[in-house]
Amino acid sequence: MGRMVMEAAGPLVLGSFSPAAKSDPQSSRGVPTQAQDGRRSDLDVERIDPTFGSEWDDLIHCHPAANCFHGSAWAKVLIRTYGHQPFYLRFSIRNETVALLPIMEVASPLTGRRGVSLPFSDHCPPLMFSGAGASALQTPIRNLARKRRWRHLDLRAESELTSGVLSSAKFYGHTLDLRPGLEQNFSGFHSSVRRAIRKAEASGLTLQIEQTQEAMRDFQSLHIRTRRRHGVPPQPPAFFRHIHEEIIKPGQGFIAIARRGPIALAAEVFFIWKEKALYKFGASEQSSQSLRANNLVMWEAIRHLANKGIQELDFGRTAVDHEGLRRFKLGWGTEERLIPYSRFDVAAGEWRPARSTNPTLLTHLFGHMPLVVNQLAGRLLYRHLD
Repeated sequence: MGRMVMEAAGPLVLGSFSPAAKSDPQSSRGVPTQAQDGRRSDLDVERIDPTFGSEWDDLIHCHPAANCFHGSAWAKVLIRTYGHQPFYLRFSIRNETVALLPIMEVASPLTGRRGVSLPFSDHCPPLMFSGAGASALQTPIRNLARKRRWRHLDLRAESELTSGVLSSAKFYGHTLDLRPGLEQNFSGFHSSVRRAIRKAEASGLTLQIEQTQEAMRDFQSLHIRTRRRHGVPPQPPAFFRHIHEEIIKPGQGFIAIARRGPIALAAEVFFIWKEKALYKFGASEQSSQSLRANNLVMWEAIRHLANKGIQELDFGRTAVDHEGLRRFKLGWGTEERLIPYSRFDVAAGEWRPARSTNPTLLTHLFGHMPLVVNQLAGRLLYRHLD
């Protein structure tokens, strides 16, 4: 079904989706809350299938905080690649939307069952509209987590839901405002970035903005080798195939590539949502570092985005201890912010800071595996991770 109305105050009655019907005829009263006009209102909770029709995208499209991770295209990538079950929730009062919360259930015999908003997503805040406070959402969220037997629910953004929670697992976010124009943007780059771009421009590399399956395969080949250098397994081939089919091919993103002859030396993948773009993935040949191919690819992407009328480029998340990547992103004249991650502990019944992990041992291990073994590890592991 496209959506199912769920009882928010008591146990949630959840079922599987069926594309045969738009919605379930069942309805029930929700959580009593206070409306803006001062009258007592009921909060209704609906589960919407983001893969069926355009209802979910229509709902999020008008919210200024929505980004590419909220959309149905990203939901389809996660579902098709890893088989996660979507719980995309619409909270409403008298049929007026007051909040939207996309969640994927990650059910793994290795890492447990939990809700995540959303897996492999840099920043995905709950979308809050006027009409109800965040406190009214707490009961239906807790009921859902308990009904599904989740160990926890992770939120990857600062949110009214987790107000007062001091998150220990933080990431940096970096955003470049493209509205001033290319000339002013270029002058705002760090001098080392400007020098790197000029050096790369003189190196004879060919630059292309592409949306083809061949370009995605070229990127993936670079990605496999880059991830091993960083001591991390690559995402499985199906992940990038589905990104191409659901996001790149329909025009919601592109791949920027620098080549020397037919050989791809550096490539970056970008997503586009309305007037905003996201730098999601980057990869390169180690031998291309002296040519500054990565800098040239980023500059070409910035020019392409500015010419398309995109107003903002998000450079994605950066771990707080990844100083090299942080310096790279700051060098482009970006504005830096902290992105807190929080976790609702179902057993304790409260929001807590998301735990940080230290992957030093695994990083050393994966960094020395043969490529074929590293790829196999990625195919096996990522469906259990988030």
